[in-house]
Amino acid sequence: QRRLNRMLHPSHDHRLLSLMDMTAFDPKEVTVTVKDGKVTVLAEHEEEYTTTRGKEYNYRNITKEISLLPGVGEDEVTYSL
Repeated sequence: QRRLNRMLHPSHDHRLLSLMDMTAFDPKEVTVTVKDGKVTVLAEHEEEYTTTRGKEYNYRNITKEISLLPGVGEDEVTYSL
């Protein structure tokens, strides 16, 4: 909780645009792009496993598009996982 509070109330001039729970995804499965004034977050995970009934698949994905605030340049956007 302490880390989350620091992210939501930073002491410097940065502003938090979005906070997403990505614990269900490996960092390699997450793509973040900044284009045309929007930040797009795409995460996809697929599992295949064999059971006594045959092959089963587990698939999940998240897509989120966030508009940048007025005056924020695309080159100013940073993110971390």
